[in-house]
Amino acid sequence: MGTERNLLTWRLYAVVLKMKLLLTYVLGLFFTGVGYGAEVGDFDHVQRNLQSDATDQPYRTGYHFQPRRNWMNDPNGPMYYNGVYHLFYQYNPYGAVWGNIVWAHSVSYDLINWVNLEDAIYPTGPFDVNGCWSGSVTLLPGDKPAIFYAGIDLKNRQVQNIALPKNTSDPLLREWVKSPHNPLITPPNETDPNFFRDPTTAWQGEDMAWRLLVGSQIKGQGTAILYKSIDFIRWRMIGSLFNSMAETDMWECPDFYPVSTRSRNSLETSDQGELTKHVLKASFNHHDYYVLGNYKTKTDRFSVENDFTLSSSGLRYDYGKYYASKTFYDSAKKRRILWGWINESDSKAFDNKKGWSGLQSIPRSVLLTETGKQLVQWPIKEMEKLRAKEVTTLSKDLKGGSVVEVSGITAAQADVKVSFKITDIAKAETIDHNSVDPQLLCSSKTASVRGKLGPFGLLALASEDLKEQTAIYFHVLKKHGKFVVLMCSDQSRSSLTGGLDKTNYGGFVDMDPRHEKISLRSSIDHSIVESFGGEGKTCITARVYPSLAVGNRARLYVFNNGTVGVKISRLSAWSMRNAQIAPISKRRKPKTN
Repeated sequence: MGTERNLLTWRLYAVVLKMKLLLTYVLGLFFTGVGYGAEVGDFDHVQRNLQSDATDQPYRTGYHFQPRRNWMNDPNGPMYYNGVYHLFYQYNPYGAVWGNIVWAHSVSYDLINWVNLEDAIYPTGPFDVNGCWSGSVTLLPGDKPAIFYAGIDLKNRQVQNIALPKNTSDPLLREWVKSPHNPLITPPNETDPNFFRDPTTAWQGEDMAWRLLVGSQIKGQGTAILYKSIDFIRWRMIGSLFNSMAETDMWECPDFYPVSTRSRNSLETSDQGELTKHVLKASFNHHDYYVLGNYKTKTDRFSVENDFTLSSSGLRYDYGKYYASKTFYDSAKKRRILWGWINESDSKAFDNKKGWSGLQSIPRSVLLTETGKQLVQWPIKEMEKLRAKEVTTLSKDLKGGSVVEVSGITAAQADVKVSFKITDIAKAETIDHNSVDPQLLCSSKTASVRGKLGPFGLLALASEDLKEQTAIYFHVLKKHGKFVVLMCSDQSRSSLTGGLDKTNYGGFVDMDPRHEKISLRSSIDHSIVESFGGEGKTCITARVYPSLAVGNRARLYVFNNGTVGVKISRLSAWSMRNAQIAPISKRRKPKTN
């Protein structure tokens, strides 16, 4: 019955989506007097089967975006265009491991339910014959989208190319044409041609010239090279936007955008002003790091408030399994949305066996905190549409050493929010070190190690006997006379299966536990747990593969393994419905432009 109900839900969704697309088509004909150059029958890709049944794929997710099969990595060029959300991503059409990389393309009206289209960009010319790698989308004057992407040319150099939609009146933007001017940007002399990729979304300065960054590595040091153009075709190198003192390697997938210091609304990428700061993000060392600073377009100088910090005490989007992220400005709801690639923690052999690898994170909204010291992230509001049955607990004491099951929901596919109140904070343990890396601290203070005020939190994807569990929890500690909150994700007991990456992750939460409740939200989806501490100030994503806690055998618990009691102020948990992701029936054969 569950499968039949899901199929019925999808068919209804597909009918509604098809009607919307056809309506857009008709309105386009009416207002423009021209067609799309595509037949109505081209929309038949909408009516497809659901993803394979979870009974034979226990680690496939229910509401995270992932293609039906094969390899996926970086999110590319997400955008909102003419009422439709677009997501491109790195994809291998032929296997479950990296290789043969193209730009796959999916569309949505709500960022939750998706229709997969034909690949948008694939190798065709001497400038990208060896691969079409990551990049971004920029909306040019007249709202004409342009894809800037890294191509691997005949010489195996990484060069920067552009592609434009064949027909901007097509709401799906299904066909893209590469510029005859490609490549537009080639590696500068001092740059290794193997470390020059991932162009950002471009922005305009006061002089109306365009600027963008290209990730690079010069003399072993990661950097982002700034380029400038008047016509979006001819580009001139300005130099490194910011020289970090940290010993980083290649900066992959850089991102650069403004955030408001006053408004709760986000800013378009070219917005500037006195009430803004800029975020520079770079992906390296298996994590996404960011710095905040002030950017002046007149001088193209970016002065940062803090340098990159390689320990987990620095600023990161996510302290767990999260990489190669990309943001875009959603003009429909005046918000900035963040996507991140969540890779696997198993082996290539296991990926080949299950036939797929990689998924995308929940789309997150991104804002600057009121203090202006860091970013805060939160699952987009649309995720709540998937919530089903709810269970709630109010004002419950959680004694030291206690474990309480959260029953009445589908624990393998759930959304959980809980807040804790500390009643005896004077008993917090003291940290003697001058500087403590929170990940190292979490590795020593695992969920099974009893402290005083902690560990307390959630046991997700747990077996009934607790032999398997993924723990997301807090410790309240005292450091230099001040109280600090440590957030951890413990994967050490996440599976009885060997050969998996079971790294423990951790980060500090910028809050005062004397006056604030300690909150946690965890989105649980079969093999992934995305957790948001302190209303999104600290985020940790875990990728796990339980062998016992699978499907309806999975359990969810709230626990306190400290010796001091804490109080659950409120706990709300929901079963989550499946998102609908329709695959295409066949792949368009590559053709030259």
